[in-house]
Amino acid sequence: MVSRLVLVRPHRYAAVVDVHRGLRGWGDLVGIDTTRGPRMMAMFACMYYAAFRPEEASGLRWQNCDLPVEGWGLITLEKERPQANKRWTNSGETHDERGLKHRASDDTREIPIPPVLVVTLREHIGTYGTARDGRLFRTSRGRPFSSSAYSAVWQEARRLGFTVEQVASPLAARPYDLRHAAVSLWLNAGVPPTEVAQRAGHGVDVLLRVYAKCIEGQRARANGQITKALKT
Repeated sequence: MVSRLVLVRPHRYAAVVDVHRGLRGWGDLVGIDTTRGPRMMAMFACMYYAAFRPEEASGLRWQNCDLPVEGWGLITLEKERPQANKRWTNSGETHDERGLKHRASDDTREIPIPPVLVVTLREHIGTYGTARDGRLFRTSRGRPFSSSAYSAVWQEARRLGFTVEQVASPLAARPYDLRHAAVSLWLNAGVPPTEVAQRAGHGVDVLLRVYAKCIEGQRARANGQITKALKT
């Protein structure tokens, strides 16, 4: 069950991003590969604004993105690239392509994405292009990012964008917490659980169980709806 303590609000996430826009590169901050950090900005944005799992972001291709100049876009997820030991993958690589989690191997998932993410992805593609197979997120040598690499960069991002107290707290402690923040935001905005589950790739029962402690203000809203119903 997800705790509210890990959830980062939009203004706080935006502040973390803004801190880094004026820097030469996140890679400079961790002392490894000066091109690595900036290449991850849009990957983190996919987790925060579209509730991607890290392995889903790793497998995202430009062919799956509808990114209009204005307004909402659409991403159709087909594959993910989870990290594992080479001996356990079919390809012998650390990242093996497979179908989406909790879905049939040939199933897809459509996720409408807000304008802020559309712009971020368009800028990322314009700056870094894509791999030969269309993948958006990879190292300067075309390899998938390891979980240790994007975790290290995110920790440095937290250190620079959060207060000392927030850095020491569970707030967005892991990149995966960005996905939790997205799902919780949708639920608290009043998006029907069926729609949230579809976008996040969950079953409704699992969704409500996992995020039960993250839904705010439901009592007052429920009381108002019952009061209204009693007057009919």
